[in-house]
Amino acid sequence: MPEELRQQVPLIQEMLKAMNVPLMMLEGYEADDLIGTVSLQMERKGLAVTIISGDRDLLQLCSDTTLVRIPKTKRGGTEIEDYYAKDVQERYELPPSGIIELKALMGDASDNIPGIPGVGEKTATKILTVYGTIENAWAHLEEIKPNKARESLREHYDLAQLSKTLATINRESPFVLDLEKARIHGLYTPEALALCRRLEFKNLLARFSQQAQADAAPKKDTSFAQLESLQDAERYFRDLSGKNVYGVFVVTGNGRMLGLAGADEEGRAAFAPARFEGGDTLPGYLRDWLLPEGADENAAQGSAAAGDNPPRRICTCHLKEQLPFLEGIPERDFFDAAVASYLMNPLKNQYAYDDIAREAGGPDLRAAEEILGKGGAAGAEDRPEALAEYACSQAVAAVCARKSLLASLEETGMRRLFDEVEMPLVFTLCHMEQEGIRVQGEELAVYGENLREGIEELEQRIYDQAGETFNIQSPKQLGVILFEKMHLPYAKKTKTGYSTAADVLEKLAEEAPIVQDILSYRQLAKLKSTYADGLHAFIAKDGRIHGTFNQMVTATGRISSTDPNLQNIPVRTKLGRELRKVFIPRDGYVFVDADYSQIELRVLAAVSGDEHLIEAYREAKDIHAITASQVFHIPLEQITAEDRRRAKAVNFGIVYGISSFGLSNGLSIPRKEAQAYIEKYFETYPGIKRFLDASVAMAKEKGYAVTLFGRRRPVPELRSSQFMQRSFGERVAMNSPIQGTAADIIKIAMVRVDKRLRGEGLSSRLILQVHDELLVETLPSELDRVKAILSEEMRGAAELEVPLEIEMNVGKNWYEAH
Repeated sequence: MPEELRQQVPLIQEMLKAMNVPLMMLEGYEADDLIGTVSLQMERKGLAVTIISGDRDLLQLCSDTTLVRIPKTKRGGTEIEDYYAKDVQERYELPPSGIIELKALMGDASDNIPGIPGVGEKTATKILTVYGTIENAWAHLEEIKPNKARESLREHYDLAQLSKTLATINRESPFVLDLEKARIHGLYTPEALALCRRLEFKNLLARFSQQAQADAAPKKDTSFAQLESLQDAERYFRDLSGKNVYGVFVVTGNGRMLGLAGADEEGRAAFAPARFEGGDTLPGYLRDWLLPEGADENAAQGSAAAGDNPPRRICTCHLKEQLPFLEGIPERDFFDAAVASYLMNPLKNQYAYDDIAREAGGPDLRAAEEILGKGGAAGAEDRPEALAEYACSQAVAAVCARKSLLASLEETGMRRLFDEVEMPLVFTLCHMEQEGIRVQGEELAVYGENLREGIEELEQRIYDQAGETFNIQSPKQLGVILFEKMHLPYAKKTKTGYSTAADVLEKLAEEAPIVQDILSYRQLAKLKSTYADGLHAFIAKDGRIHGTFNQMVTATGRISSTDPNLQNIPVRTKLGRELRKVFIPRDGYVFVDADYSQIELRVLAAVSGDEHLIEAYREAKDIHAITASQVFHIPLEQITAEDRRRAKAVNFGIVYGISSFGLSNGLSIPRKEAQAYIEKYFETYPGIKRFLDASVAMAKEKGYAVTLFGRRRPVPELRSSQFMQRSFGERVAMNSPIQGTAADIIKIAMVRVDKRLRGEGLSSRLILQVHDELLVETLPSELDRVKAILSEEMRGAAELEVPLEIEMNVGKNWYEAH
């Protein structure tokens, strides 16, 4: 058993006991033996039995009254295969007892049953349908066909006997189940609820009754109050904002404000609903409540006194979603506990307030899922008490976690990164989401129609070449056409059929025109479903797409984009690039697109200190051509476009810790040749080899990789017992300092560009970031100023040993500007 699984078994047992589920355990017997024993006992009592398991060994237990149900994951869902004795006979051409004989011949690697060499399921089934058992097959050994199976059985009959013993479930073990104790009752107990909280099984929390939740409510040093009138709310928040540090949370649903919570450092909190019973409503603009008269001046003075560490006294979680309702409060006053928590542990899937509070040694708070249920805040509008507890919990968690998180940021050297990059970025991303990007809906429809025509044309060509119609998007049907009907090479059989993955088809593309058409079909189908059709749903009433930029998703620090993912707009194909034509600026404006040139390679040069690479960049040489010349032993003046392309793959592959196997696949060259390229690359740039080795060694020693700006990326994979996981960890340790530093640089540039545009009173706005590219919607009269700002702030975002260079273009749509 893997150690990771072994550690979980006691927790599984603890949870089952807490849910009043009896455990069947007996020293020296396997779980299968106990299941087999109990199922037989129940059969003898005349009871129907159902066994649910993914283990097909249990099919030997099937009878007319014992049903084995095997769940299977298929297309993201779960399907159940049901087997009585007759179903086993139909599926395997054998009775349930024949499953034992089948395993004896073919083995089962998952259960360490060896079987006999060279005999698979088909051959084993043929033998057993004739002879029934391995003993009878042995008695008729000379009659067995094929010859290979006969000789294997002759040589390895002892293995077959051993395998039969291993595969046979003991149905007479000394275990008796008390049926009365096995009755299901009271699964969702207070003890189970407490355990679900401790283990962070948040999706299960909503299944517990309100009474169970109340009985198991954590004892917390907090008090939550409801404010009954607008006057009470105004008084409370004015008093609260007079404190040095306090927590706030604006709870929203469907784009509307539902209420406001405030909390002090002692864990006392109060909630004001957006609408009071008397008809009064909270003001949409809350600045005057949360920032007393003179606070702006005090904040400015405090900033000068605090130096690099501003007070950050207004605490909250996930500030970006609340900013539209908190506009006007100085950036430097805010502390976002979720952003701080992300910096401390960027590997988590989410940064929930209850986790933040607990990890910082704060109060024990109920999770959002438990308080609100599946509908979230929007679904709890008619449950004011739930809404109040949720909002107050958010505010309390943030204010109580502040000291601990700031201390951790100081200790790890990430306080400056938090203050100067991540917190200001919250505001920049909010601005970009509010601005959005304009989309020509009609042009998008035309683009989709052109794709549809192209798809239909390719579909017909594929059918003509295949000689029949079939579902092109079905890997199973496609595999049969390509590898059974057309007998194409590189067939790779899997459990579900032939592999038709992109890497397999790309190998075939030059040999068979149908395969190139299939690849083109897939590309067009993806463009149509994801973009031509998919983007329509995101166009708002103002004709713009207001996507979401995620600051706390990637472990490297990169920003991601969702709803929709605008960072994935294709650029490598002509049709993909054409899609950018539907993105246009507002009337009277143009786009300015600025893109860092080879930023990751420049960062690699700087952090590695490799003299040859630094010199090449300082002299503005073509780095890919130089690498091609050095690695492929070709004079610089004779380098072709293909040579440069291969060298580019090597350059960027090294950044990502590519292996000879990966490079050989990428360039379609022998593995030995790829290894020679890598070795020659490190001879050419020895500083890079030293840097990469040192990065892995440091990550192994300290448990994390670090960027030039101090961002840490934990690398737990380096401690894994699995070779593949450790190898992945080594690649992460090599790449994170490079990719993470590049991510830090683009974030710094974004913040500075956004502040300059707004601070200088310009109408132009930063609206989009795609990896190393910034897009600004620009008033023509401000064009020169915008270009200057982009150039100054993007080039000046970091001082490296090599210059940061950008490419800038102007256009009337995103296609022209890129």
